[in-house]
Amino acid sequence: MGNCIICGKPVDGLVCGSHEEDVAFEFEGTSPSQLTPGRFYRGSVDGYADFGVFVDVGDHVTGLLHRSELDRRLESLEWERGDTVYVQVLDVRDNGNVDLGWSIRQSAREFRGELIDAPDGERLPDDEETADEGSDSGGVDEGRDGGGVDDGGVDVATEPTPEPVDAASGAGGTAGGTSTDGTAAATPTMEVEEPDTPLKRTTVDALSDQVGSVVRLEGEIIGVRQTSGPTVFELSDETGTVECAAFEEAGVRAYPAVDVGDVVGLEGEVERHHGSLQVETERLERLEDEALETVESRLAEAVETEARPAAFEPLADHDAVLGLEEELLDAATEIRRAVVEARPVVIRHAATADGYVAGAALERAILPLVREKHTRDDAEYHYVERRPLEGRIYDMDAATDDVTDMLEARDRHGEGLPLFVLVGTGSTAESVDAYELLDVYGADRLVIDDASADGAVADAVSVVVTPPEPDGTVTATALSASVATHVNADVRGELAHLPAISYWEAPPEEYVSLAAEAGYDGTAVSDRREAVALEAYYQSYKDKRELVADLLFGDGEGAEGDLAAHVSEQFRAKLDAELETARLNAERIEADGVAVLDLDTAAFTHRFDFPSTGLLLDELFRREREGEPFVLLGLDEDELHLRATPGVDVRELGERVAEAAPDAGVRAVGGRDGHLEFLVGERAAVREAALEAVGELLG
Repeated sequence: MGNCIICGKPVDGLVCGSHEEDVAFEFEGTSPSQLTPGRFYRGSVDGYADFGVFVDVGDHVTGLLHRSELDRRLESLEWERGDTVYVQVLDVRDNGNVDLGWSIRQSAREFRGELIDAPDGERLPDDEETADEGSDSGGVDEGRDGGGVDDGGVDVATEPTPEPVDAASGAGGTAGGTSTDGTAAATPTMEVEEPDTPLKRTTVDALSDQVGSVVRLEGEIIGVRQTSGPTVFELSDETGTVECAAFEEAGVRAYPAVDVGDVVGLEGEVERHHGSLQVETERLERLEDEALETVESRLAEAVETEARPAAFEPLADHDAVLGLEEELLDAATEIRRAVVEARPVVIRHAATADGYVAGAALERAILPLVREKHTRDDAEYHYVERRPLEGRIYDMDAATDDVTDMLEARDRHGEGLPLFVLVGTGSTAESVDAYELLDVYGADRLVIDDASADGAVADAVSVVVTPPEPDGTVTATALSASVATHVNADVRGELAHLPAISYWEAPPEEYVSLAAEAGYDGTAVSDRREAVALEAYYQSYKDKRELVADLLFGDGEGAEGDLAAHVSEQFRAKLDAELETARLNAERIEADGVAVLDLDTAAFTHRFDFPSTGLLLDELFRREREGEPFVLLGLDEDELHLRATPGVDVRELGERVAEAAPDAGVRAVGGRDGHLEFLVGERAAVREAALEAVGELLG
């Protein structure tokens, strides 16, 4: 009669029937008939077959884990011959064949105890060692848990066998030491209870040198996710972030009182799990009082130290950027703060060439910082997201999508609330409702745009980086690249050519020189601009991270130069074909002395193929304008787009058109550089009112 090592209940053996599946057994038998169906055994991979995996359960017995028992495809298993695995014995057939089942627990620490399954019964793994070995240092057990079982197990102490002591060396000394005549003391060694020695705190950045050691970490829980096996806590301290696995039982939340935002002390063994560092949690507790204040103070100090860039160093002496020094530094600080606090950064940018390049600049700066902060190999795909937007407005549709994803990540995976960075979009009042939805949940947001921000937007976000007055000399990329270099100074050289790429015509000489110094001449710059513009159109809702990186930075085999040149050829062929159609069907008219090129884009463009209406009108305007004043009017089914020299405030134009066509439901969308929307049935009235208004404004 003994006691169950899990619950302590009196049983014949060492584990009761209700907890038999909570124990990992090591098989020492020589015959399949000695296995116990239902138990989980440690084994090693022997080889693969089309129908499953052969696993050696002990030295003399092999079983089959059939592919139908797996929770994934056989081809996706990463086991190699000789790897340790855990399987369940389902059945031992009369012919000696052993049927095995899948175990979601693939680590000894995910079980609540370990036992040897021998022909003569069960025993603890350390029984033989305890019987054979003496006790050093006066018989005191120096193990942290005295050989007990984790997770509520009952400590089992084995009385050491008395043995003589070598008087000369003192080896194997007993509680009584040696006698006065130099012979070994005859009294047996006594088991001495010694309290656990408190572990000294270590930091996440030092864990790679402590694999296999038990450590103590102190920090904030920034994420919790429940797997089919352990609960995974993501702990962040002043140096980095690491995942910590804690097991109660399969699929059951461990330490339910600990949640995201709690400051904790955690002890466990450092391991590598699928190539990433992970701590197997042995103890986890929320800190209180003085201990809590100490850690909070340490974390806050680290955040402030790391978040603020040291000094302002723009990429180039561009006046439009130099005048925004404080705003640029504030934006960089907010982004760095999010990374330090292990919050995701979501970059929302316009699905244009400028938007993609600007977003990629920030992404390029943030990714290395995320890799340094987190020990997970895939952290960069969880903590940096780039999500393109169709237009220049961050509307409720986009915000609702973001909030849905944000709340799902919080509830399912325990992630912190992200920082939303709006690039080349979101600077007009139409985006305020969306910002207010984010604000309800406490998600931070900032805007970087080449268009002047409306006052309502400045009040709705934490930081606004926009020019006081748009004059066409600055792009979203020029601003974002400058922010990015202050987020991460190490990527400064990689971003030098990006501002020049973002200008369709007359880029500032400072950026042309910067690109040339980085090895990008005029052709290389234009190839990349056109290639990104083409790829921005297709699958415009996707970030295309790797493809965009290949186009802009030459990452990827064979990508440097050739890929951009190849894609830019496609861009020019498609754009030229569409331009030819537009030229043939555009009508040149005059409105109060103003030359107007009038194009019915609903009738004479391929609306659902490249290029987009905006890109087509931009290029047509650049090629066809003649002197000042000049206007290109593009009339779609329910939208009116305008390009003009000198510029026209679309909001003012909208007011005049709405007054002249009161039944058309006219409204300006996207600020002074946006477009007009109206009711389809009033299309003719809107066209006439727009021509009259243009004549009044520019004539």
